[in-house]
Amino acid sequence: MKKQALLVISFGTSYHETYHKTIEKICQDLQAAFPESDLFLAYTSKIIVKKLKKRDGIDIMTPTEAMDQIVAGGYDEVLCQTTHVINGHEFYGMIQELRAYVTKVPSIKIGRPLLSSHDDFKQVTDIVLGQVPPLSPVDAMVLMGHGTEHHANSAYPAMDHYLKQAGGPQIYMATVEGYPTLSEVRRHLKARHIHRVSLMPFMVVAGDHALNDMAGEEEDSWKNQLKRDGFDVHCIVKGMGELPAIRSLFVEHLQNGVDIKELL
Repeated sequence: MKKQALLVISFGTSYHETYHKTIEKICQDLQAAFPESDLFLAYTSKIIVKKLKKRDGIDIMTPTEAMDQIVAGGYDEVLCQTTHVINGHEFYGMIQELRAYVTKVPSIKIGRPLLSSHDDFKQVTDIVLGQVPPLSPVDAMVLMGHGTEHHANSAYPAMDHYLKQAGGPQIYMATVEGYPTLSEVRRHLKARHIHRVSLMPFMVVAGDHALNDMAGEEEDSWKNQLKRDGFDVHCIVKGMGELPAIRSLFVEHLQNGVDIKELL
C-alpha cells in the first residue's frame, strides 16, 4: 500500500480564531476525504511563520520544510491542496518550491486554487450570494478581494461580472491591491444613490485585511472611507473558509488533482 502525504498549503494567518474557523476546518475536511493519508500543514508567509514562533511558540512549516519531512518519511505520494483563491504569484511560487522534489517523491499531485475554471466561478458565485442579505434599492454589498499585479487579477473583475449577472447590480467586487479598486466602487455607489453598504471579505481567511483594512478603526479602513462618504456601513467579518460549500470545492479540486509536472 502506498504511503500517502496530504499537504495543505496556505498563505497563513496569525489570528487563532480565524485559523480554527477556516484553515483548520479545511484540513479536517481534506483529511476526512483522504483518511489514509498523513496530514502536513505549511504556510507560504515566512513573516507569519516567524511571528507565530516568536509570539506563541507555535511551529508551522514552510512548504520546503514540509517536503523535506515528507521525503525523510519515505512517502510514495503527495496530495497537495492550496487554499489560495486565484492562480497568482503565491500559487506559482508554491509550485516552484515543490518542483525541486519531483525526483525525490514518486508522485506529487496538486489541487488547484479556488477559482480555476468556469464551473468554479459559477459555484463560488452561488455560495457567496447565499451569504448576501436581502438588498433593497438603496442597499449594496461590497466584497473585499486581495488583488495582485499578476495577470491572474483578472479573476476579480470576472467574479464581479458573475456576481452581478446572478445577484444584481448592487453587488460589487473591490480589491486591496488590484482591480477593481474601492475608489471606483465608491463612485458607482454614489451614482446609484446607495444609502447602506455591507462589507464582506472575499478571502478564505478573515485575517489582517478583513479585520483592519476592511473593518478596522483606522482612518483609511474601507469602513471609515465609506462612512465619510455618508454611507451607513455594516461589516460581515467572515472568511470564505468558514463556509462548508467552499471547503467542499477545495476537496473536489484535490480529488481532481493534476500531476505537478503538468504545471511546470
